[in-house]
Amino acid sequence: MKSRREFIKNGLLSAATLSSIPYVSKASSHLIAAEQPEYVENRKKKSRKPIVISTWDFGIAANAAAWDILKNQGSALDAVEAGVRVPEADLKNLTVGKGGYPDRDGHVTLDACIMDAEGNCGSVAALTHITHAISVARKVMENTPHVMLVGEGALQFALAQGFEKEDLLTPEGEKAWKEWLKEKQYKPVMNIENKSFPVERLPGNQYNHDTIGMLAIDAQGNMAGACTTSGMAFKMHGRVGDSPIIGAGLYVDNEIGGATSTGVGEEVIRTVGSFLVVELMRQGYSPEAACKEAVERIIKKKPAIAKEIQVGFLALNKKGEYGSYALQKGFSYAVCDAEKQDRLIPGNYIFK
Repeated sequence: MKSRREFIKNGLLSAATLSSIPYVSKASSHLIAAEQPEYVENRKKKSRKPIVISTWDFGIAANAAAWDILKNQGSALDAVEAGVRVPEADLKNLTVGKGGYPDRDGHVTLDACIMDAEGNCGSVAALTHITHAISVARKVMENTPHVMLVGEGALQFALAQGFEKEDLLTPEGEKAWKEWLKEKQYKPVMNIENKSFPVERLPGNQYNHDTIGMLAIDAQGNMAGACTTSGMAFKMHGRVGDSPIIGAGLYVDNEIGGATSTGVGEEVIRTVGSFLVVELMRQGYSPEAACKEAVERIIKKKPAIAKEIQVGFLALNKKGEYGSYALQKGFSYAVCDAEKQDRLIPGNYIFK
């Protein structure tokens, strides 16, 4: 008969052996098997670092600016800030920065957040008169003890930091707003952020919104993320979506990976979507499988609403593997690394 000491010793050895086995949940195993061929192929390749990924087709130009920093051994934090500043300054972009459409009172208000490899983060919401909301968010992170500043306080801080005050309402935005005022209805159209969508054919009451979310890994292996938007066109004054909320529109954990979201922010907030994606990757889910699970959570909570809106998640893990999933067809994301700088990949989706 074994002594008590031998029994305890053998038990400890067995526990140590079990703890060394990587954890992959049953849920993740069947999701990984269902991934789209392009992503499965990417998983077979050697991880490439540095790398930057971002939402939508305007992410290609944003990635190019980020890559200029990453290819020269620059930091992921500098890269994501520089990258999303591109669509913020693009007057043709109806959903981000200075070209964004106003709220129902005619005010262009911007939301943004940024997060680095050490878990530091900064955010602004309902910011007016400043084009580069992402840079103000970084100043909040680096120059204040706070995470988020909003409204007049955010503007006051930005001006004190030397940002230039300007009128963000463009002639095109004002024209669309006046057209919307004729009926004052909000009927969002999915995927309007895709430049191939025939925006000019839409009546003034149907302009939607969206976001650029960006994730990067630099040559040192550190991660960072950024997210910026002008929010819903013709939203209620003061409305804030998921984009400036750490854990909803963006989350980065340098040990695991990062995630960002796009689409109707209220539903992302309800599931703390980007944090959820990162935590699923921590459990062993691939980036795409984690994004799919997050989308399915939205459907479970709001099945009727989910069929009428668009929400998409984009994720990048520490290995440099990436993936996405959306509610509806139409979401795409851009990928840039040393192999190729201008890939645009259609995201997989639930509702066929």
